[in-house]
Order: sequence, then C-alpha cells, then structure tokens
Amino acid sequence: MADYKLGILLWSQATDWPRFMAAAKRVDALGYEHLWTWDHLYAIFGDPYQPIFEGWSVLNAWAVATEKTRLGLLVGANTFRNPSLVAKVAATLDHVSNGRAILGIGGAWYELEHTAHGIEFGSGFGQRLDWLDEAVGAMRGLLDGKTVTSNGGRYEFSELRHQPLPVQKHLPIMIGGGGEKKTLRTVARYADMWNGMGPLDTMRHKVDVLREHCAAVGRNFDEIEMTIGCKVTIRDSQAESERVWREHMELNRTPMSRVEGDGTFWRGTPEQIAEKLIAYRELGFNTAISEMPAPYDEESLERLIGEVKPMVDKA
Repeated sequence: MADYKLGILLWSQATDWPRFMAAAKRVDALGYEHLWTWDHLYAIFGDPYQPIFEGWSVLNAWAVATEKTRLGLLVGANTFRNPSLVAKVAATLDHVSNGRAILGIGGAWYELEHTAHGIEFGSGFGQRLDWLDEAVGAMRGLLDGKTVTSNGGRYEFSELRHQPLPVQKHLPIMIGGGGEKKTLRTVARYADMWNGMGPLDTMRHKVDVLREHCAAVGRNFDEIEMTIGCKVTIRDSQAESERVWREHMELNRTPMSRVEGDGTFWRGTPEQIAEKLIAYRELGFNTAISEMPAPYDEESLERLIGEVKPMVDKA
C-alpha cells in the first residue's frame, strides 16, 4: 500500500504575518504533502471581527517562501470571484510555485461575510451549488487550454481562453463538501481531490454516494483522491492534549460551547490519532488534512508526520 499522505491547513485568523509565514515554512521543511489555508474574509471560529488574511494572496507569498509542499485553498469560495478570474489566479500561482498549485473550490456558506462585503449569497445552498457546478466546468476547461463559451446560466463567457497555461499538464481541482445531490455530483464530474469531514458511518455513506455519482457520469471512482479533514492536537496524554487545545481555542476567541461537540477536533496521543486515521483509510481516505489554529502547534506538527504517519503506513 502506498504511503499515507498528510497535509496541513493553517487557520488564517488570530495570527500575525510573521507567525503565519514561519508556520508555513515549517510545514514545508517537515515534508508535508500539501499546505492549505481558508478562503474567508471574516474569522469563522469565535469573534468574526478578529484579524484574518485573504487566501489567494497568502498562497502566492507562501509559494515564494516554500520549496516542495503543494499549495491550495481549502476551499475557495466560488461566490467571491468570477470563475474565469479564479482559473487565471490558479494558473498564476502554478507558475509562481513552479507547478505546486491546487485549485480548491466550494459553494461557500458563511452568510455574514457575504452580506457585510456586498457579495451576492444567492437564494440558498441549492443555487450556490448550481453556480459551483457551472463554475468548475468552466475552470477545468480554461486550465486545460480550451475555449469556453457559456450556454446560459450564471456566467457569461464568450470565446474565452487563457495563456499561459499552468506549469502542470493537469492542475488538480479540489472540491470540499458533502452535499449528496449536488456537491458530490460535481466532485464526480470534475474533481481530482475531494475533502470531507464527519464520523465514520457518515463518511462511509458519502463514499457510497460518490461511487454512485461516478457510475452515473462515467467517471472512474479511483481517479479521485479522497481526503479526510480533521483538527489534530497531539501530546503524551489525552489530558495534556485537551489542555493545549483549550488554550488554542481561547487564543482564537472561540467559546468552548462552540467547539466541544465538534467531532473533527481530535485530541490525544500519537497512537490514538493513528487509530482514527487508520479507520478512515479503510474507507479509502488515503490522505488526511489537519487544520491547525494559531499559534500553530509545533509539537503536533512534528509528531503527526514523525510518529503518527509511520503507524498509519504500517497498518
């Protein structure tokens, strides 16, 4: 079995730029497969008005400061930008990073940041996911060197084509979300990577739904890299990992009532974290992406790839 892949998503809230950049460089030096950040204009944990950095700008800065790790948004908000612009931005990042870009995209969900910034939010998830499907189809075509013209719908493209094309012959698209009727259908049609979060039974069902969509659109299910999202804090004991996690939530102005029931926060020893990842790997999730809030926990970064990964590789 191939080695397990790991990525890190650094929260872009509650930090200053020097710490944010230093953490990105450390992720790269430790040998993680990919490095991500959010695409949000307001903080999404705790106080929405605390400091937060814009995603695509961050990725281009990281591209210059890192050497190996792949770079993407987990995931970009389709509502924020015209998809033709997103394709151009992604191709530019691919050149800046010498072929390390991933185009992460999703339907968007955070109404407050849309309303405050005057960005159209649509009538609901259904409409935004229709927009997403149309947008991803256009972006895939542009990144592959095709000429794109709209056939009605949300966007109006007329004989649109882009140069330069990405450095990569096939710049991968990551789609995040688990909507069974629309999001997973779009994943089946266009995605190279899919990110989902949830309990084992939920994700087992999502995988079955994705298989059905792949069959319906004639897509090889095995072409899609499935990634599980989590938020890992690792220490020698469960109690110590809980203490550190609570400190990090306090720094992020996040009440414990907001996160105590969130099963995507994993606290524990290396053995406990490996056990969780192995269970998801048995469902086909051969990649995990762990989110990390400021102040960017050095010990967890080192132990996830240095201790947990070898256990999962051997399982």
